[in-house]
Amino acid sequence: MLSHQPWYHGNITRSTAEDLLSKAGKDGSFLLRDITGSITGGVAHNSRSFLFISLQASEGVPIRFFSVLPDLVETYYKENMGLVTHLQYAVQKEEEPEEEPEPCSLPPQLPPRNITSNECKDGHSDSSRGTDRGTELARPSISDTYIQRLQQIDISNLPEDHQKSIQEYFRSSVCVDAEQAQNGNPTLPHFKKLTQSICKNLNSEIARTLPSLEALQKVLDQPLSPGVGRLRSQLSGDATQSVAFRLEQLTKLIYSIEDKTKNAVFDSVGYDGGHRKSLIPPVTFEVKCDSLGISNKMYLKVDVEGGKVYFKKSKDGPEDKYFVHNKILQLVKSQKMHNRLVLVVETEKEKTQRKDFVFDDTKKREGFCQLLQQMKNKHSGKPEPDMITVFVGTWNMGNANPPPNITPWFQSKGQGKTHDDTASQIPHDIYVIGTQEDPLGEKEWIETVRGALRDITNISYKQIATQTLWSIRIVVLAKPEHENRFSHVFCDSVKTGIANALGNKGAVGVSFMFNRTSFGFVNSHLTSGSEKKLRRNQNYVSILRFLNLGDKKLNPFDITHRFTHLFWLGDLNYRVDLPAQEAENIVMKIKLQQYQDLLARDQLNIEKEEEKVFLDYEEEEITFAPTYRFERDTRERYAYTKAKATGTKYNLPSWCDRVLRKSYPMAHVVCNSYGCTNDIMTSDHSPVFATFDVGVTSQFVSKNDLSKDAEGAIKIMNCVAVLLTKSKTKFFIEYHSSCLEKFVKSPEGENQENTDGSIKVRFSGQVELTPIIADPEYLLDQHILICIKSTDCDESYGEGCVALRSAESSYTEFSIKLAHHGECTGLLTGGIQLPKSDGKQTEKLYDFIKVGDDPGSGKGKSGDNTKMSSSVLTTDISNPSYMGVGYKSNNQSDRGPGSIMSPRTGSSSGHSSKDMTHGNISPKKTSYDHATPSPTTKTSNPISEDGQTPEMFENPLYGSMSASRGSKDHLPPPDAHFAFSKTDLDADRQPPVPTPRIRSFTCSETKPQSSSVTNTMSSGLQPQNITKKPVVPSRSEGGTTGPNRPPVPMKSRPGQPQELQPKPRDYRDSSELPSKLRLQTRSGQPKDGMITIVYSTHSFFVQNTRSGSRNSSVN
Repeated sequence: MLSHQPWYHGNITRSTAEDLLSKAGKDGSFLLRDITGSITGGVAHNSRSFLFISLQASEGVPIRFFSVLPDLVETYYKENMGLVTHLQYAVQKEEEPEEEPEPCSLPPQLPPRNITSNECKDGHSDSSRGTDRGTELARPSISDTYIQRLQQIDISNLPEDHQKSIQEYFRSSVCVDAEQAQNGNPTLPHFKKLTQSICKNLNSEIARTLPSLEALQKVLDQPLSPGVGRLRSQLSGDATQSVAFRLEQLTKLIYSIEDKTKNAVFDSVGYDGGHRKSLIPPVTFEVKCDSLGISNKMYLKVDVEGGKVYFKKSKDGPEDKYFVHNKILQLVKSQKMHNRLVLVVETEKEKTQRKDFVFDDTKKREGFCQLLQQMKNKHSGKPEPDMITVFVGTWNMGNANPPPNITPWFQSKGQGKTHDDTASQIPHDIYVIGTQEDPLGEKEWIETVRGALRDITNISYKQIATQTLWSIRIVVLAKPEHENRFSHVFCDSVKTGIANALGNKGAVGVSFMFNRTSFGFVNSHLTSGSEKKLRRNQNYVSILRFLNLGDKKLNPFDITHRFTHLFWLGDLNYRVDLPAQEAENIVMKIKLQQYQDLLARDQLNIEKEEEKVFLDYEEEEITFAPTYRFERDTRERYAYTKAKATGTKYNLPSWCDRVLRKSYPMAHVVCNSYGCTNDIMTSDHSPVFATFDVGVTSQFVSKNDLSKDAEGAIKIMNCVAVLLTKSKTKFFIEYHSSCLEKFVKSPEGENQENTDGSIKVRFSGQVELTPIIADPEYLLDQHILICIKSTDCDESYGEGCVALRSAESSYTEFSIKLAHHGECTGLLTGGIQLPKSDGKQTEKLYDFIKVGDDPGSGKGKSGDNTKMSSSVLTTDISNPSYMGVGYKSNNQSDRGPGSIMSPRTGSSSGHSSKDMTHGNISPKKTSYDHATPSPTTKTSNPISEDGQTPEMFENPLYGSMSASRGSKDHLPPPDAHFAFSKTDLDADRQPPVPTPRIRSFTCSETKPQSSSVTNTMSSGLQPQNITKKPVVPSRSEGGTTGPNRPPVPMKSRPGQPQELQPKPRDYRDSSELPSKLRLQTRSGQPKDGMITIVYSTHSFFVQNTRSGSRNSSVN
């Protein structure tokens, strides 16, 4: 196949093909491109309409076979081939410059051959299928294996008694040790007996000489003069010190033999390697609590293993007051004060009590929450987990061996959003480590990582999968207790180096099922060079299209839609897009920790904002310094210049190493840390870490009587698609899901003419999907994958995903963005309805921690509160948005953006905004309020006990309310990429509209000084200056306003002391930066020229501080 011929393009998307045909501007212009397993032809006619045909025989047409593509094209040049006009003009595609090879002193290493990797790629690894358990019976026993190895070794020079002891151990005793280890005794008594027998003379000699050496040490262990000290250090390397050297080597050898013997024996019987010894030590936190308006110091001691939290008045005080894990109902994090936490506990007679604590800093609060979450998980009594923790790390090793100690990387220590020391000992369930320019062999690197994890957690982690492409590698390790929960493990790799043939650049990936939840991990090393941004974008698309992971039944979907949770990590090589002359200024900004100015010019953030790569992926806010390019063995200096034959090359400090993620809508995933490690300095890159709490599902067991199992179907109706294509073919929808026995096709849709090069397709009627299990509780954890295809070929014109949890209470309308091969291709709207549920849902472990604010917290007496479930505002921390999905039901507030056509929000650094929908918490054994917008609870309008509507913050997903001035019918302007006219959607069914919310906000009469600030925040939430005085809180926010009395402005409250402005935190000490989307604690008076609008249920006040006038109006 000749790639230079202009009519054939092997790696090109449909939208790009249509653009090329449109630019040709001639009837009969054509091109060919290959999609999955077939060749597709594109033909232009009337300069606008395109007919894409799959070059296959249709019914009634004789099948013709072509050995080479030129013969096929020559045939289609002829007249009357069923086309509008014969093929006349071949379309030339713009040539792309190939990547220049990077100079290297050493020849590229061949990829290491590894049987485990090949087995994993074919889906035949030991951990990938439970069916391999049967083959283990056919394997030789551990005794036979070592006897055969012993026979291949010459042991004739060993003492005769040592020979007999070794042979006897491997002949019989090793099996006894293995049997005892399987029964829970990991001490290996017979192996200890063997080593004691062999080292009998050594032990007696050590016992005889050790007292003499200790006496000599006491004589010599005295303060020495500097000269004697230098002489002593010089003699330490002399050959006369060989006795100490030999003893050290002997000690290392004994430890190594013990470790390898334990690993071999434990692996042979599936023992967990001693994880039962893994204990999280008790941790004590110093906090402050308010009692009757007086702040008192207290100490909270968390005993994870014992399942208790002790409340002590002094650090060494008695531990007589405590709460057991099942009496701690909920943790509520404050949004306004990032170091404040509310504990909801159950007291006697099933009453609930709220305890309000203030920690020293945010990291201490997060550490406390993680320990309590670990305690809840450990003592939940559930047979299968519904939440796990995942560590994701990426490191470009720079072709240098790692340092002896790499544990800080796995403990999330360093810069950025890091773990507190109190939580650094918590072991994660899964560790995913991606490396680039890795000089080690596969086995050597895996043992290095396992050894580091063993030092931290005392757990011998199991290898689930590994995949290597030249020096790009990904390793997945998991706790031994989870080994049987993994299935369907697949590995694959894609080369994107020179001519897409070399593996110096590319990606490796691993996918698996954890119980009933699918995971995908991609580690990529993209093209280097600041000027090669477009080439990196092409690398991403190639990986997206050709990386073969996940369920093979989901062929219409690329890896973006195949997994519940997809994590993309690696050296993505996107740079800070500034001139080389700005190098010194960049370094200065880094020293001042002014990262946001640089992130605004980050190529990846810019490309994401323009939807060119990583469409709808999320990345935690970056609060750490650029990870490239450092001088080796230091982290004080950046080496941003490099001498080459063609001149000086600049590598400006950049965030090359990143971790991004994408999850199905309404799937629970929370990022707990994202940063880089400072003290691993062997490479010019710093290792990057990220940790996540991830919701998972297990095999469903219905609580209902199986004979009376619920019957019903998933109903999808009123679907309308707007596709960005000029094709005149007919379309239909395919519905895929793990809850369906097989995928379902819809009837053909009715095409309607549309504007701006798009087509509108209406799918009339109703499609009913019959699930395998019709229990509504089971269905709420499922998702429906939607694929729109044409009838003349098997190619998809757009894919999306709908969460069934969105239709939890009633018929719900949805609006989702469609994408194909990383490009946005349209919009799909419709309605969905599930069978009704009469039973109560099972609570999830990840509902234990919420984010919110109590309007009355800290103001009243801390006492019993049996109705507190409606007095605390909580925030859903699950995945708020997926492909622009939005939902709206008849009696529900929106769970996401109302329309795909709303403007993109977020900071200039490209970080996705989080959904801050408010609800209530749900304490156990009290009136369960489903208002919490968590994946397991319903939404409703949060109303406090006195009937007042709590304060609602501006949600960036709903556009700016400041521009609308409180208009209830305000909608954000359409995205330019989807600038469809109002006639695109019928009048009888509009796309979902966000529910109006009662809000407090500030609007200014003066324009901001810098347009760059306003451009970074489309929702108007970000203040222009960190010292700007916020809005004065109303009395209804403080919880002191009566139910029938309107709030009084702050100035008119006699005797009411003004709340002090909290001192801003110095984030340079903890390497944390304040989030761009968080509001300050509102205190003090508004600035001159500001208009304050405060809403409540009964009245609102408008205060103009410029004129000094104050107007009020009672509703």
